[in-house]
Amino acid sequence: MMTDFWHTSSQMSAKKLLGHAIRTRREALKLSQERLAERARITYQYLSALENGRENFSIGVLESLASALSVSLPDLVSVAYGEHPEEVSFPRIDRSHLRKVPLPRDLTLEHVADALDETQRVIRLLNQSLLRAGGRPLSEYIQANNFSGIVSNVLSDSFDRLTPYRHNHDQKYPDLANRNSKGRMICGLEVKSTVQIGKGGESHNGHSGWHVVACFKLIRESGDIRFIHVMFANLIGHSQTDADWKYVGSSVNSESGSQRTETYNTTGIGTTKLRDGSAFLDPAEVTFTRWRPQHRDGIPSFSIFQPTEKSECKTAAKSAKKSRVSRLECRE
Repeated sequence: MMTDFWHTSSQMSAKKLLGHAIRTRREALKLSQERLAERARITYQYLSALENGRENFSIGVLESLASALSVSLPDLVSVAYGEHPEEVSFPRIDRSHLRKVPLPRDLTLEHVADALDETQRVIRLLNQSLLRAGGRPLSEYIQANNFSGIVSNVLSDSFDRLTPYRHNHDQKYPDLANRNSKGRMICGLEVKSTVQIGKGGESHNGHSGWHVVACFKLIRESGDIRFIHVMFANLIGHSQTDADWKYVGSSVNSESGSQRTETYNTTGIGTTKLRDGSAFLDPAEVTFTRWRPQHRDGIPSFSIFQPTEKSECKTAAKSAKKSRVSRLECRE
């Protein structure tokens, strides 16, 4: 039996206030009741009753709903009672920049967008806490490659909570696994984040399978991140014919003296496969028309290197840059 969250005479009022806050937040995120219910792992009939103040809450249900709505439980309660904490606002991707490309089994563009938004939200929350406590964002406490590693971990966690792909094992390939009802992995996904636009894949193992490389822009003042380019590709392992990986060994940093672990990088063809699979691309930030693709079997229909795609990108980039200049002039 569900334990009620409130037991006082104000229970009905509390239920209606929270129900209204949940519905308002859901509509702001343009989520249907079915989609939110799926995220929170409850039925949409129960969600409908909650939003209308007809059902009781439990702590567990509230936490699940808050997570599915990309807010903390305290923030959700604060909004319900008329407060507006700054954490409720967070950077979101421009979904008009999503592109239809092949994706790992059962993964959708909506899943990808949700995971990117959630990652940006979590990084903002981390930075706000650090700025209040020490006056500096997370990126100023650690080295750039370590910061990218944290973004990768947060992105993996976001995929775990918002998509069919779950954490596999800390020390095993791949990072995420989509499993059937019997627990057998039917598809995996390796996750990498970087500030280097258009960067190819980098791996300690160079295995076959699906990889995602998420490029982000770091906002120095706030420490926020903004994803600008996200690529997916099903790559061929280094030990197979026509491998998409090449062994690059280990190198020593001339400045720090530290030695990197042995790695594999994608070949020119492997990198092109990733770029072909650009599921999200901000044309104002990514000038891909300068890249030189290497295709083995012709240009795929979904590729950013299709002539029409290149032309549209140039037009969109010019329009976006003009729009940003106009906004800056208005501010001045």
